[in-house]
Amino acid sequence: MSLWTRFVAAIVGPAETPTEFRESAGATVDADDHEWRALTGNDHRDLAPMTQDRMQKLAHHLWESNLLANRLIELPLAYLLAKGVAIRVDDEACQEAIDAHWRDGINAWDIKLVKKLRELSMFGEQVWPVFTGHSGFVRIGYLDPSRIATVVSDPDNIEQPIGIVTKTDTRGKVLRYRVLVNGPEDVFTRRTQEIRETLADGDVFFFKINDLCSSTRGRSDILAQADWLDAYDQFLFGELDRAGFLRSFMWDVTLKGATPDEVAARAKSIAPPKPGSVRVHNDAEQWKAETPSLQAADSGAAARVFRNHVLGGATLPPTWYADGEDANRANSQSMAEPTEKMLEMRQRFVGYMLVQVGQYVLRAKFGALDRELTKEEQKILNSIVVDWPEMTTKDTTKYAAALQQCVTAAVAMIQSKLVTRATAARLIAAIAAQLGVEFDVEAELTAVEEEAAKIAAEDGFMPGKVDDTEEDTAGAAA
Repeated sequence: MSLWTRFVAAIVGPAETPTEFRESAGATVDADDHEWRALTGNDHRDLAPMTQDRMQKLAHHLWESNLLANRLIELPLAYLLAKGVAIRVDDEACQEAIDAHWRDGINAWDIKLVKKLRELSMFGEQVWPVFTGHSGFVRIGYLDPSRIATVVSDPDNIEQPIGIVTKTDTRGKVLRYRVLVNGPEDVFTRRTQEIRETLADGDVFFFKINDLCSSTRGRSDILAQADWLDAYDQFLFGELDRAGFLRSFMWDVTLKGATPDEVAARAKSIAPPKPGSVRVHNDAEQWKAETPSLQAADSGAAARVFRNHVLGGATLPPTWYADGEDANRANSQSMAEPTEKMLEMRQRFVGYMLVQVGQYVLRAKFGALDRELTKEEQKILNSIVVDWPEMTTKDTTKYAAALQQCVTAAVAMIQSKLVTRATAARLIAAIAAQLGVEFDVEAELTAVEEEAAKIAAEDGFMPGKVDDTEEDTAGAAA
């Protein structure tokens, strides 16, 4: 330290230690930060929000304007709901409550279910707000899937949606709905329950299709086919233009030995002949109608390839879209079998949707929306089933013949002591199921024995007892 520095320090005191300055930094922690996702990507296997919105708009546009896209959505819908559907429950009073809910003028399930499932196929999602009156009567509303901003997943179980957050409406309002689960809130962890408490704008049913376990949003049935559907439409419009060109023609006039000046003079005076008119010329002038050769013979095969590519992606046979070429009864039935399996899968999902609604309706009737169900109430809820009519008319002759042969074989195996009566009955039940008749084997065998005992009692014959006539006959034979 220099002499001058020591002198200054003696007068003013020691210098303060320089303070190190740092730029302030921090992060705002939002209580519901886990409910939001980035605009351009996320950790879920979802489409980006803008892509999701575009998918829904394109699906709606294609359904309205593209004949093939319309059939991809409408044909499965017709097979599922053309003959109607009903919810059944093993309790007369509860059945009356279900029927009242189903036929209510606001719910109007017979009409609205078709629309809801059409949109489920188009948009891949359905949101149904629920309104429960003081009497426990339930009405179902509708929320357009395009209004969804975020689907909130359970932080402890990503495949379980727990809430719906809507986009900001014209009044700047955002709604936060709680996704219904038919059960008490304690099925969720405490952290999830706290999140669900913030979703206070109402309860909704939320269903989605064509998704994955880690997806929060559904996808349209025609998402993968959208570009091909549009290309097929453009191809057909091109063929329409080409057909117009093929109908056009021009007159080619040849002047033999004419000079350029004579050709130019004739071109000024010549005119195309009108229909039915007479044209006179010498052998130095030749007229010929020329038509374009655009090689349109392969267009039909190309259209068929494009169409079958789209139909194959939707698991629909060509015969369902007016293509009967090279088709007969046998291969038409075999081609329709995969389609029927896909329809059965969709039928099971729709059945699940309706059972969930039915269970909620009965829980509201029991006054058990916020409490545990009794064993009797739970038994009634477990008995809810959806009655579906037969989707297609089956050829029952082959199943009837198979049933007769199976019964004969089963009786022979029982007599030969190769199988038990229960196993033989299961063989018969397997064939009977193809005819639309299903039964529980054990219950059926018990019912048969009880019916046989009842008939025997009515006839005065007790099993195991031999009457006097039979004893005399047995003695005479001895």
